[in-house]
Amino acid sequence: MIRFQADADLSHDIVLAVRRREPTIDFASALEGGIVGLRDPEVLEIAAQQQRILITHDRRTIPGHFRDLLDAGKSSPGVFIVSQFESIAAVVEALVMVWAASEPADWRYQIRHLPSFSPHSFSR
Repeated sequence: MIRFQADADLSHDIVLAVRRREPTIDFASALEGGIVGLRDPEVLEIAAQQQRILITHDRRTIPGHFRDLLDAGKSSPGVFIVSQFESIAAVVEALVMVWAASEPADWRYQIRHLPSFSPHSFSR
């Protein structure tokens, strides 16, 4: 079953709204996940160890750290980047859809933008 981890920068309203919409979703807040105050590489490592897709607003630094993680040969259950300007309702619907209609392996090693699901391109 898909599990989510909120990054410390993610609006807590999103976590609360997802839980209200579908109470059985396993969506850890940053505080519950023990990642508040940690650096991005540590956050990605913890999410990977716990097999949780990281949900973040951080489109500036997380993609580079994600690529570094993969380049180091490590695993990741994936990352979803959410625009701070996106409606909470659209994000909630996208997350519930991911949870209900896919498997963890569908998102492994991927970084996607929600709610569009467009891939993040890495330039070399």
